Amino acid sequence: MVVLPEHPWSEARRLWSRVEGLGFDHAWTYDHLAWRSLRDRPWHAAVPYLAAAAVVTARVRLGTLVASPNFRHPVPFAREIVTLDELSGGRLTLGLGAGGTGWDAHVLGQRWSQAERTGRFTEFVTMLDRLLRERAVSDHGRYYEAVEARSYPGCVQTPRVPFAVAATGPKGMRLAAAYGQTWATTGDAGPEGELIDVADGVRVVRSQMALLDDACESVGRDPATIDRLVLTGPRLEAGLESSGSFEDLCGRYAEAGVTDLVVHWPRPCEPYAGDVSHFEDVVGHAIARRTSG
Repeated sequence: MVVLPEHPWSEARRLWSRVEGLGFDHAWTYDHLAWRSLRDRPWHAAVPYLAAAAVVTARVRLGTLVASPNFRHPVPFAREIVTLDELSGGRLTLGLGAGGTGWDAHVLGQRWSQAERTGRFTEFVTMLDRLLRERAVSDHGRYYEAVEARSYPGCVQTPRVPFAVAATGPKGMRLAAAYGQTWATTGDAGPEGELIDVADGVRVVRSQMALLDDACESVGRDPATIDRLVLTGPRLEAGLESSGSFEDLCGRYAEAGVTDLVVHWPRPCEPYAGDVSHFEDVVGHAIARRTSG
């Protein structure tokens, strides 16, 4: 489940509790300074939003989908992640991605080439890995530096919080293979608002997972040891029209090798418009069948 960080806390606390009550395994929020068509609407920061969610839930895993180097430095961000892991009792998964090329990428006045964006993402992930594993880190990269950065008390989860690395290109795939407990995708790139149907979506994700398998083998990792997460909604149909269509979608992705499927909590208007009662019926039925099976 993705809950956009747009609700006032008086509403959001009930929503996070409801997500957990419905039986979802994990719940995420977007990590942006502002997002697409909602740029001039209420929008809250991901880290404090998840911190609040952590203290009103007890079981569901929580995470960013995804944090990026667009406006973050690994040293202060690592401190925030350690605190989130503590507040959640070790239920945090850190979703990481290179970030988009839109508003978040230039709000601070920066302009990066594709090569620079890839380099920044690589350094961001590798430095975070060290900062969350080690208690004192000095690292001097091209884009980021850490000078005797401390990380006490460290993560609740050991050796660190798990990473879910979003990637489609070869270098990103190798990062996911080297550092990720999970690989994440939104499907094929394309125009905003144009959704890929289930059959084509499965085909796209299968081809991406073949590249992931190759990346795992290139770093000496068993491809079976990395989870595969698909985020529906931005590019892939979610199949929420009925219980039957959703179960068919879940089954097709599972058969392809996908381990985790993510949907968005319905909003009153686009994006992700939907009726909450209908949504709860559809996903609740699928969760109940999975649990009983």
